[in-house]
Amino acid sequence: MANVLNHRIDFKVVFSVAGANPNGDPLNGNRPRQTSDGYGEVSDVAIKRKLRNRLQEMGEKIFVQSQDRADDGLKSLKARADSVKELKGQKDESKYQEVACQTWFDVRAFGQVFAFDKGSSVGVRGPVSIQTARSITPIMINDMQITKSVNSKDAAGRSSDTMGMKYSIDYAVYQFNGSINVQLAEKTGFTEEDANAIHEALKTLFYNDESSARPAGSMEVLRVYWWEHKNKLGDESPAKIFRTVEIKPNEGVDVVKSTEDIDWGSADSAAKTIQCDKLDIFED
Repeated sequence: MANVLNHRIDFKVVFSVAGANPNGDPLNGNRPRQTSDGYGEVSDVAIKRKLRNRLQEMGEKIFVQSQDRADDGLKSLKARADSVKELKGQKDESKYQEVACQTWFDVRAFGQVFAFDKGSSVGVRGPVSIQTARSITPIMINDMQITKSVNSKDAAGRSSDTMGMKYSIDYAVYQFNGSINVQLAEKTGFTEEDANAIHEALKTLFYNDESSARPAGSMEVLRVYWWEHKNKLGDESPAKIFRTVEIKPNEGVDVVKSTEDIDWGSADSAAKTIQCDKLDIFED
């Protein structure tokens, strides 16, 4: 039987965007997400989607699958839940949680809310938390007007082409933080092997993720800082860890145009000052 995780893990991921739209905002014409002070953002939901896709490609069973990547022939979350014999009609919430966590990696990692027909629901809190990614400097957004054929019905005197917009960022570096909570890992059965799978998925986060908005090679993981502590609470607080390791441009650089503009030495040195049992720094 696999060992349930018994020590806290914190991590920081740094990635670059070159000529792509890393996460469009559907309420703002699909422009890249941006804070009020001009910094770029990628939502935690988008990051978890990419993690789920990578974990699925690594052979893990995933509950919340993208429709175009579904590997079980099921077209809804309800159908996927009902496909498990022990879950269909299950009224015991504890048993439901246990079986769901055993069945799907993303449920025991990120948690999930299972809604039932009569208005009740079963909630699972996952141990893996992911924060929103933010660029280290303000971003400049390029806009391009395009034509797209979208009319599905014939209309006299109407062109089949309509105008649209496409957005991209020339270059930016983003970072996000995350943690794995041991107390919640014990409840969902999240194991050390599961943590290793998350670690590997973070390193290859953008593999097979290309699209028209994110061309192949336009998004790249530059660093993964992975701290494993000696105990459940951790040797240092997450706030101190994340605050200590600051990803910033080299002195005198106002606009980051490549990885050479980043002060990696300072960040790596700061990461090594954290008191922990193990530190892994992945550099692509």
